[in-house]
Amino acid sequence: MSAATSAAAGWTNPLRDPRDKRLPRIAGPCSLVIFGVTGDLSRKKLMPAIYDLANRGLLPPGFALTGFARRDWADQDFEKVVHDAVKEHSRTPFRQSVWDRLAEGFRFVSGSFDDDDAFDRLEQTVEALDRERGTGGNHAFYLSIPPGAFPVVLKQLARSGLARQDGDRWRRVVIEKPFGHDLRSAIELNGIVNDVFPEDSVFRIDHYLGKETVQNILALRFANQLFEPIWNSHYVDSVQITMAEDIGLGGRAGYYDGIGAARDVIQNHLLQLLAFTAMEEPVSFSSDELRAEKIKVLNATKLVGPLAETTAHGQYTGGWQGGELVRGLTEEEGFDPNSRTETFAAITCEVDTRRWAGVPFYLRTGKRLGRRVTEIAVIFKRAPHLPFDATMTEELGQNALVIRVQPDEGVTMRFGSKVPGSQMEVRDVTMDFGYGTSFTEASPEAYERLILDVLLGEPSLFPVNAEVERSWEILDPVIEHWHSLEHGPDPYPAGSWGPESANAMLARTGRTWRRP
Repeated sequence: MSAATSAAAGWTNPLRDPRDKRLPRIAGPCSLVIFGVTGDLSRKKLMPAIYDLANRGLLPPGFALTGFARRDWADQDFEKVVHDAVKEHSRTPFRQSVWDRLAEGFRFVSGSFDDDDAFDRLEQTVEALDRERGTGGNHAFYLSIPPGAFPVVLKQLARSGLARQDGDRWRRVVIEKPFGHDLRSAIELNGIVNDVFPEDSVFRIDHYLGKETVQNILALRFANQLFEPIWNSHYVDSVQITMAEDIGLGGRAGYYDGIGAARDVIQNHLLQLLAFTAMEEPVSFSSDELRAEKIKVLNATKLVGPLAETTAHGQYTGGWQGGELVRGLTEEEGFDPNSRTETFAAITCEVDTRRWAGVPFYLRTGKRLGRRVTEIAVIFKRAPHLPFDATMTEELGQNALVIRVQPDEGVTMRFGSKVPGSQMEVRDVTMDFGYGTSFTEASPEAYERLILDVLLGEPSLFPVNAEVERSWEILDPVIEHWHSLEHGPDPYPAGSWGPESANAMLARTGRTWRRP
């Protein structure tokens, strides 16, 4: 590191107050290397997010982006690929001046994951960036690749010296889900990763945790006296966490077969949303305190049995959706017609703590459902309607607080109100808060927040080993139970809200699924 770089690193702006939230934190000198740079995730999410960060002034002037793939490209070819991806998918307007400065730091290395020479050339490229762009030896490696390739790439990073950290120079690795396919494989993978990178340098991406609405759960609960006193088993009847998609598998059949909805969504996204919903108030929002509270919740979370009655799984069949006739799962191109992979999964959990004892948490996810939506619905117990006779409240449901994670980010409250007229009749009404109408500033895309956190070394929104392994401990018995059944997943028509067995799962306790 040069004397000038060293002096800059230790310099503090005397005019800036660390309590002033108007000035965003900007990443220091660094670069990002993306493996799997030709994939959909990189093209639709990562490259546009990097441009949007640069456009918002959150990346250092000398930031560098290196792509690694088997394509026979020069740096200029890679620049055109990033340019096209940014033009098509970026959230912020395209500005030529921002692009020109960003593109100066683009590099491309051609090779396969088992090619020693390619990784040696990558190491030379990274070293050259330190000299040419002033990246200061700080480099993050984003593994946007199939999980089976993780061990090969990690060993290559270790062999070539790319993972080596000296003094103040940092090296970090970003890993996309799925992180293993069961508890045993997750433990093995954790061991391989931690042999190369220490745990505080490992960032396991769950893009749902980067969404503004997920972080708003903490603000909603802990910044408002209105909700916290009733956020417990004395007042809450049940919690329903739903992630529904209205699309089928499309071109992901090869990836999805053998994984299924439970592994793909419940093990990471939905159990993380459960942890945010049920956690106790942390001492602070530091990464260590947040993680400690989430791990406590996951350790207290258990499945409700018997699994034959408290879980459901299904496979979508052909039908009408959005005015279009769509194919069933087994008719999708590249999918095994005899596959028992589920596209709908629902489970029942309990959080065995004083706050939540006896409150069921229902988690469900599925493809080809009625609409695209992710939400957390906290459903409250019915009030004792002493002064009302049955006819006055027959159209009144249960109070609910619904946190919409996507697509219409916001919060809805459902409560009873008198219908205008001479009779006392009470009916459900809603009050709605929407991010889009309440704030003039658009929410950053989840990958913007997460990539910036990686470059800043802020790990609070990234699950650690203990969370990943505990999530598999919770889910594994469900998958084993489904595999032991003589019949496969229950069929449900495209455009519906899942198989009938999912409705029966709640009906046994006198409840129904909320229609988002």
